[in-house]
Amino acid sequence: MIPYRAPWWLPGCHLQTIYGAIALRRPAPPYRRTRWEMPDGDFIDFDHLDGPADGPLVVLFHGLEGSSQSHYATALMHELRTRGWRGVIPHFRGCSGTPNRLPRAYHSGDADEIDRILAELARHESDPLFVAGVSLGGNALLKWLGREGEPARSRVRAAAAVCPPLDLVAAGAALRSGFNRIYTREFLRTLKPKALAKLERFPGLFDRTAMSRARDFDTFDDIYTAPAHGYQGVLDYWSRASSKPDLERIAVPTLVLSARNDPFLPARYLPGATQASASVTLEQPAGGGHVGFVAGRFPGHLRWLPERLLDFFTTTISGRPPSG
Repeated sequence: MIPYRAPWWLPGCHLQTIYGAIALRRPAPPYRRTRWEMPDGDFIDFDHLDGPADGPLVVLFHGLEGSSQSHYATALMHELRTRGWRGVIPHFRGCSGTPNRLPRAYHSGDADEIDRILAELARHESDPLFVAGVSLGGNALLKWLGREGEPARSRVRAAAAVCPPLDLVAAGAALRSGFNRIYTREFLRTLKPKALAKLERFPGLFDRTAMSRARDFDTFDDIYTAPAHGYQGVLDYWSRASSKPDLERIAVPTLVLSARNDPFLPARYLPGATQASASVTLEQPAGGGHVGFVAGRFPGHLRWLPERLLDFFTTTISGRPPSG
């Protein structure tokens, strides 16, 4: 793989983050949806990209308020289809277009949810899975990989995390300053109505007035995300859910791809080689923004990222050391 370099005509972290998501969206491939009724009374919706029965299966965990329709998801699924691989996108609770049934939703550190989903998928697969996570989904995946250590190799052949918010305290600070407040406002535009809809079904879940006034993730996570998922408050949540400390315990071959100009996480908080196990490949190109990685001549394309992920996964099939 050619190392990523942002095109000259797309300067700056914000253009690199926004352009691909808005201007280069592709129609979703022909998904097949299934629903898993969970033991806790809730459900998970899976969107499957079918293919040859012997084709490798890639699981993609989406980012905050993402889905199988997200630009990075459709780009990856189209590349899988081209190669004769299969794909599946589990939707975190409340992200499939149908509200989930419980007071809880999803969060950045939910290794238990990753475990439940991978266990369910493994019931239908004879070979270990390839697993990728983007942003929030990447952070939760890294938490699970670090927690499980060596036993994770029985379920996952190789993994990749794209622009994970490895240090949530640092990411929270970044998202409440300057232009980044635009991203926060866009996320809260859907998160707050979802939370308020839960309050209608579960009175007393949180304070409505405080939620209505929330303008940043500090407030939103302190009011809802943290207490709804077993944390004592926003700092407890952000500290315990950050995946950076888990990198040292990962045993599965794992690519951690982080742009050094990601506006969601300043480069000074990215890990160095001594902060990750020998199984982790740290790739930190200078550009790319947050899950942007647009490549090519104008108007550009989104093929570099899925090709990089599948190149990394393919090396583990061939037995060669993962490229980086």
